[in-house]
Amino acid sequence: MTAKPTNASPEKKQVNRREFLNIAWLASLGFLTLNLGGVSYFFAMPRFKEGEFGGTYTVGKVTELPPAGSAPVNYPKVKLWLSNTPEGVAALYKVCTHLGCLYNWNSQDNKFICPCHGSEFEANGTYIQGPAPRSLDRFVVQMVNPDSGEVLAESADGSPLPVPNDPNAVVRVDTGRRVTGSTHA
Repeated sequence: MTAKPTNASPEKKQVNRREFLNIAWLASLGFLTLNLGGVSYFFAMPRFKEGEFGGTYTVGKVTELPPAGSAPVNYPKVKLWLSNTPEGVAALYKVCTHLGCLYNWNSQDNKFICPCHGSEFEANGTYIQGPAPRSLDRFVVQMVNPDSGEVLAESADGSPLPVPNDPNAVVRVDTGRRVTGSTHA
């Protein structure tokens, strides 16, 4: 009887055509899944920058605000009206709550009027009359210390924010945080 040598390595089995095609198919499926996952991840990430709609917009210093009771200021780039009312500063979304038309300030009547269907709103966005189901939507307004970046005051519920005594405070509007207007009876 002859003994087999212990150093002998087992024979390597060659990959046949079917196994090669299965491996190639699974590898291409994995590569496709990885690519789609990566593209989906980057597509889903928000790309809002400061100064654009959906991000934070710096209006300027408190001293640069229009006087209380004056006509609201239009910021078309970020789709808002900034209104300095006696109650404080309000940032109003520029889209009517009725059917999404763009409303305008009527300086003769001192109110916002939607040209499409006639809804009317006060300078602070409160509903007056017309087919709109609620008052105008608002954005969150912040008063920020320009040196430290500390938020001095914020209107998280969208109500007008009283102007602070600090003349160096900066007014910022977060257009990514829209507050729905109140419904009327």
